[in-house]
Amino acid sequence: MHSEDVNGKVLEHWNCDDLQAAMAAGEVVTIDVRTPQEYMFEHIKGALLLPLSGFDPAFLPEGGDKRLVFHCGSGVRSRKVAEAWLAAGHDRVAHLEGGFAAWKAALKPYVGTDMATGAPVPVNVKAG
Repeated sequence: MHSEDVNGKVLEHWNCDDLQAAMAAGEVVTIDVRTPQEYMFEHIKGALLLPLSGFDPAFLPEGGDKRLVFHCGSGVRSRKVAEAWLAAGHDRVAHLEGGFAAWKAALKPYVGTDMATGAPVPVNVKAG
């Protein structure tokens, strides 16, 4: 993870290992800002959907004792949302650097779609 100063506020760029560990520890709320279609086809298990097209920081509650981490397909949209969150008066936020593409490239577990049935299927989930 590395941080960037954005107008005196902190934008954290998390890697896949950072996010996976924080999710496993229950320390974050992961928010997917991709389209509903992208999310339905494949997504990180446990991530909430809040598409960029309808993002309004006024309607997103604080994470409480959990950190907010945004993600998208490549990291571009999640950075835009993170910057909007900071501009709305919040001091710190994070996003997944490289987005869902990086998550998949790192062979992290996610929910995909069985193309034969349309059913959700776990992908890259280790047995045992």
